[in-house]
Amino acid sequence: MNNPLVENYFRVDKLPHIWCPGCGHGIIMSAIARAIEKSGLDKDKVCIVSGIGCSSRAPGYMDFNTLHTTHGRALAFATGVKLANPELEVIVIAGDGDLSAIGGNHLIHAARRNINLTTICFNNNIYGMTGGQYSPTTATGDKGTTAPYGNIDRPFDITQLAAGAGATYAAKATVYHVNQLQKYIEAAIGHKGFSMVEAVSVCPTYYGRKNKKGSAVDMMNWLKDSFVDMKIAEKMPEKAVGKFVMGEYVNKVEPEYTELYDQVIERLKG
Repeated sequence: MNNPLVENYFRVDKLPHIWCPGCGHGIIMSAIARAIEKSGLDKDKVCIVSGIGCSSRAPGYMDFNTLHTTHGRALAFATGVKLANPELEVIVIAGDGDLSAIGGNHLIHAARRNINLTTICFNNNIYGMTGGQYSPTTATGDKGTTAPYGNIDRPFDITQLAAGAGATYAAKATVYHVNQLQKYIEAAIGHKGFSMVEAVSVCPTYYGRKNKKGSAVDMMNWLKDSFVDMKIAEKMPEKAVGKFVMGEYVNKVEPEYTELYDQVIERLKG
């Protein structure tokens, strides 16, 4: 194959992947692999946990310790893995529906506890695997199979939600801005505490087709034109008018959950 990244970090016999043509999830999966490599992690000490959905196919392709769990419960399983073996680098992969709908309660409490998990949200604004239902991040007015006349709900901002719940690292980037996305995933892996990286993806098959967003290339160009870096927005606010802001929303140091748990154990031993 002559691609060291693929040979070292992927189950080659499981490739090619079966995501739809134009789906952005392969870009995110590649960014995670490159971030792990750049972080110098021992692959045998990495555990990747997912729930159910398009995004959750990724652990089947990635050559690490992997755990494919039930819908919405990836963070609950990952919390158990981390508490049982704090030495593992636990990375959670979840979709926007998986993470913020049925899994929303697990999200806010994992963030509140500040447990040392790195969570990557593959946000394609839709339930892609199960037929195109609208999700908690579907824009108001956009359509899904369960909102044929337009969604009337207000969408979550996943990054702000995690930050508000207590995440000590939270960042957002898109599959178009892949270098920044990889940088944020590296930072999240290196951060001690609960880390959230929202990776804004594209779904041409369901979300794009249902909402007449054009081709996969059109949707990628929309990401390019619709997102502005937080640092640019701070220096030149006029550049951010009518656009979404990406960047590091929070990056702070607070006591980490498994370390506090270990302190309790040591105190009881005494």
